[in-house]
Amino acid sequence: MNPNLGMIRVAAATPKIKLADTQYNADEIIACAKEADAQGVGIILFPELCITGYTCGDLFYQEQLYESQLTALARIRDAAAPLKTGLILGAYLRAGNHLYNCALFLQGGRIAGAVPKFFLPNTKEFYEERWFSSGAFTADAPRTVSVPGSEIPFGSLIFRDKSAGLSFGVEICEDLWTPVSPGAMLALGGAHLIFNPSASNEIVGKPAYRRELVLQASAKNVCGYVYASAGVHESTTDLVFSGHDLIAENGALLAESPLFSRDSYLAINDIDYERLKFERAQTRSMSDCMDLYARDAFPVVDIAPLRVLTADDSLRRAYPKTPFVPGNSSIVNERCNEIFNIQAAGLARRMEHTGSARLVIGVSGGLDSTLALLVCAETLKLLGRVSSDLVAVTMPGFGTTGTTHENALSLMRLLGADVREIPIRDAVLQHFKDIGHDPAAHDTTYENTQARERTQILMDTANRENGIVVGTGDLSEAALGWSTYNGDHMSMYGVNASIPKTLVRFIIEWVMRHRLSGDAEDKGFSRDNETLRGTLQRILDTPISPELLPPDAAGNILQKTEDAIGPYVLHDFFLYYTIRFGMRPEKLLRIAALTFEGDYDEKTVRKWLRLFYSRFFSQQFKRSCMPDGPKVGTVSLSPRGDWRMPSDSSAREWLEKLDG
Repeated sequence: MNPNLGMIRVAAATPKIKLADTQYNADEIIACAKEADAQGVGIILFPELCITGYTCGDLFYQEQLYESQLTALARIRDAAAPLKTGLILGAYLRAGNHLYNCALFLQGGRIAGAVPKFFLPNTKEFYEERWFSSGAFTADAPRTVSVPGSEIPFGSLIFRDKSAGLSFGVEICEDLWTPVSPGAMLALGGAHLIFNPSASNEIVGKPAYRRELVLQASAKNVCGYVYASAGVHESTTDLVFSGHDLIAENGALLAESPLFSRDSYLAINDIDYERLKFERAQTRSMSDCMDLYARDAFPVVDIAPLRVLTADDSLRRAYPKTPFVPGNSSIVNERCNEIFNIQAAGLARRMEHTGSARLVIGVSGGLDSTLALLVCAETLKLLGRVSSDLVAVTMPGFGTTGTTHENALSLMRLLGADVREIPIRDAVLQHFKDIGHDPAAHDTTYENTQARERTQILMDTANRENGIVVGTGDLSEAALGWSTYNGDHMSMYGVNASIPKTLVRFIIEWVMRHRLSGDAEDKGFSRDNETLRGTLQRILDTPISPELLPPDAAGNILQKTEDAIGPYVLHDFFLYYTIRFGMRPEKLLRIAALTFEGDYDEKTVRKWLRLFYSRFFSQQFKRSCMPDGPKVGTVSLSPRGDWRMPSDSSAREWLEKLDG
């Protein structure tokens, strides 16, 4: 049996209708449902009053329309019985002396329940109270209601699939627009998904407002939100409808329909309800709100197992290969500027608090020390200090190549730093002699001795200059433990502590595009912005390496980090979805293999994911004593903030699941 991925495919559909022609409308609804079923959809949502049309007016009082609607409903129920897709659609039902605007859930040849609309719009262009009663405030509202063939639960219901561990609720159109919506209460009551069959007319500016409402509802309620609205074939006597369909998950827009489509349209995407559970488990305010506001339990309707996605299914939603990197090109400058400013502001505060006269940093000519050096330069400008208050030290060792050495010197000079070069070869050889190590043995001792010698130099220089040592290590290295304990692992403030390797590269590129060139170029950023851009490009083109082993015969870097531990683009992907969303190993493997298809095969992805888990668990002891550093995004491994993990926990369960 294939593992459940904790995801369900949903659709928001706007069928083509003919007003008051229930048989025609039933045909279109059935056709849409069959199309959704063919595409692996678990639940499809149709608009408000879709069997009759929303704009029937006083025809709602006509017994002919009501009876023909029930006949059409029975036909839809029977036609959808063989489908694996459940249907949520709008219809109006009579109970007692009232008509109710309802949403019904159909599955496997039965109607499982009906949810009435609570808040009826009755101002300006809307006058629903002329025909319908509120499901919230009518005194004699029943707990069941009659539909063809049965009495079904009626009210604000939560539909639950025990086997999948998934629950959902329904609110209708105007309910979303209220200060305290039924959907919010259903989410507090345990519904992971909220469906909204709607009939929202179109006026200038309304689509953007509607979209924001859906996104905010999904974000504040930590839920999936599916919204389907009536289309252009409603009456245009006074209003026009556009068929605006939306699918959102915790503030992110997954799918959106075009407006004013003249044919039936389905917006389809996959909602990760397991992710929503993880978010809610971490968000105490959800349960606190439940205790405070949602004190009455909602009636729960247990339903047959829904179709959910397994490891054999392809996915509709796309996952960015670099989830830490801003994906929206229109906000890249804004986001990178925020990150750079957070780093500089954090370092400036630490410098002021400690009364430090200078910043001390080791510069290797690699990506991490380059970003940290740029942040240091920005910090001094922020504080109105001279650039020479930055003591930049390059410390060539056994593995230093001419390229990285020249890049380091160029960077430091162009930024106006106090440049110092302190070779470490003789000191390290003396240390080898002192501890009895053979310099020809290029082992861990050989490598770590160099890293610790460099850290000693920086710490002692900081003491001498009344300064603080600025760390250069990044989030990716912290996750993998790719640092020397009490070597490059240690500093007095780590400005890159929550910046992963893929984002380090991206921010450097941003500095080149927006600080060193273009309309917003900072002419005073360096002594020569054009030359600095060239130096930064050479650094970006250089393989990532700690340069602790001697270069090859041609003087090129021999020790390449990604050859040893795997591509950082994969490890950052693993890190993001493991920490941010608690993704299970088999699910992460499946999603990574699909995302990187064409770049890496599944065998390669599995190999590096296995290494990720092994190193992530075994290297917690290094993270437990990380220096302070600013949090810039949603993922941080600070032992004082986001991440508390015992240093001696086992990775066995994760590795067995991955290998299983």
